[in-house]
Amino acid sequence: MSNQFYMDLLAAGFGGQGIMMLGQLIAYSGIHQGRYVTWIPAYGPEMRGGTANCSCVVSSQEIGSPVVGQADVVVVMNQPSLDKFEPRVKPGGFLLYDSDLVKYETPREDITVIPVPAKMIAHELGSEKVANIVMLGAIVKATGIVSESDCLDTIKEKLGAKKPQFLPMNLDAFDKGISIAQEHLV
Repeated sequence: MSNQFYMDLLAAGFGGQGIMMLGQLIAYSGIHQGRYVTWIPAYGPEMRGGTANCSCVVSSQEIGSPVVGQADVVVVMNQPSLDKFEPRVKPGGFLLYDSDLVKYETPREDITVIPVPAKMIAHELGSEKVANIVMLGAIVKATGIVSESDCLDTIKEKLGAKKPQFLPMNLDAFDKGISIAQEHLV
């Protein structure tokens, strides 16, 4: 790969919101692109309903350390995660949050902030379980951490194989997330 590329992400929310799957889909998409990737999950003491976060690094070069201190991209799906991880967005980075579950009243001005009504969109599509895929579409469009086409292929491969009946909903959710990010970036 001729172009140097390095981007890291922190994603956080409650267990059961699909935070780990969101990170895995980015990691697998990076692998599809021939990039080096790390993905590290972290769980609170409870599973569903407890805290969950993961870090993911996607790079064109070997990754020296998988530990993400300050992140290029932070994604939060609940209020406690905003409070904990918002300070870790690098200046010039991105903060995406589920605006249905998180109130962000004094946004930083040194970062790009994108509110995504992920829960509402997922509900309209038929299942709140696809809120993470709505968020994934927004992340990919806003940041370019992985390509849209590689991410679509990964969704089809990883989610379509397990539960093919939900693939159309997941693809719609991804598209809606892309649209939300596009509106904010114009």
